[in-house]
Amino acid sequence: MKKTNPNVLVFASGTKTGGGSGFETMVRVARTKPPILDAWICAVITNHFEGGVWHKAKALGIHAEYWVGPYLAAGYQNFVKYFNADYVMLSGWLKLVAGLDPGRTINIHPGPLPRFGGPKLYGHSVHEAVMAAYHRGEITHSAVTMHFVDPVYDRGPILFALPIPIEPSDTPETLAAKVNRAEHAWQPRVLNYVVTGQVRLVGKEVVYEAEELRRLLMPEA
Repeated sequence: MKKTNPNVLVFASGTKTGGGSGFETMVRVARTKPPILDAWICAVITNHFEGGVWHKAKALGIHAEYWVGPYLAAGYQNFVKYFNADYVMLSGWLKLVAGLDPGRTINIHPGPLPRFGGPKLYGHSVHEAVMAAYHRGEITHSAVTMHFVDPVYDRGPILFALPIPIEPSDTPETLAAKVNRAEHAWQPRVLNYVVTGQVRLVGKEVVYEAEELRRLLMPEA
């Protein structure tokens, strides 16, 4: 019997003129042979009509849906049902998520969690807060973090945390560039571990198929 790849529905806000690079990377690596991400990106939901995410989706041949809200559980559930999604990936989605299965909903965040998360810390504001903490001597690293999504902003169980060293010459802009490169390299790989069952959520605990995989994805844990 031919294997059926899982469907991944992406939510990505982007901006009116840009964004969506993480979404674009996932689509491209799902099309490599062999694929880095062994899944189908079935659609992308964005809250900017004909914005950066929208245009990237059209160029890639991926269906893009514009959603003006309200961002309630029923709306999220309807999208998952309509697109027959097995998993949901939040890739720069700035709205609170409700009503979805935490074990099948993953978010990526451009900084260490839980300290640099929450409704007011996203995008460039994360890098500014991280650099401010660095200059106060409180931290030496930023991070790329991925977590399963529960009803609270950036508080779900963490499955991946990659330290990003901060250099004395770094600025919020240079740190953002380093974090973004790491996000593009790791987001599809980590998502692939989830959709292939090698990382899963059992209750509130993240379970890894092997100890070596846990050490790879949580190197400071």
